[in-house]
Amino acid sequence: MTLLSTLFPLICWFAYNNGVPFFEKRRPSLSVIMSMQRRRWVANAVKRDTPVDAILSGNLMGSVSFLASTSSILALAVFTAFGNLTALTDTLNTAGLRVSYTAQDVQIHLFTLLAIFVLSFFSFTLALRQFNHFCILLGAIDHSEHTTADEITAIAQLNTLAAKNFNNGIRAYYFAVPMVFWFISEWAAIGVSLVTVAFLIHREFFSSAHRVAASIAVLASRREKELGEGKG
Repeated sequence: MTLLSTLFPLICWFAYNNGVPFFEKRRPSLSVIMSMQRRRWVANAVKRDTPVDAILSGNLMGSVSFLASTSSILALAVFTAFGNLTALTDTLNTAGLRVSYTAQDVQIHLFTLLAIFVLSFFSFTLALRQFNHFCILLGAIDHSEHTTADEITAIAQLNTLAAKNFNNGIRAYYFAVPMVFWFISEWAAIGVSLVTVAFLIHREFFSSAHRVAASIAVLASRREKELGEGKG
């Protein structure tokens, strides 16, 4: 039971990442809707020669870089806890939390928590690299010539891929929360993991942000269709 509660948040994290694509076949998620807006961003960027797109890209990369640095600090903090394993175990057993963990239980749990932050670090750094490639491709566009739809789609897909890795790193932070609740109770870790999954599903498919983004996408698609018919 102790091992299951330790690994359960990690299992939920992987299950969510692999299960969301099946839900998206029935109902587009917030990430899918925003991917459509990313393509609109690139399509509009090729028509203007202003620094606004560079500023937007820089803001994205700044956020990713900050979270990547935070992940590395958290991983080092967890690694440092291994040096105080005995003191940490004694504190848990005397804190009145009604848990009785051995040093081996705490060590395995810290390894799992360390794995979560290391994986989040890799996700953020990969996203940072892909956003960097996106900036290069966006800057390489020649605004004096016509850009093909295939080129716009390819650049937008790179931006979407970077956003996917960024979201994966953010979810690692979410599932680190039930890892902390493990120190209170094994069942608390399992319960908070399930609540976290429910929260993420609601945010991606049923939240107010989803409804607003979907309505904007519909209005934009309708306007583009009307402009196309007007030109025709």
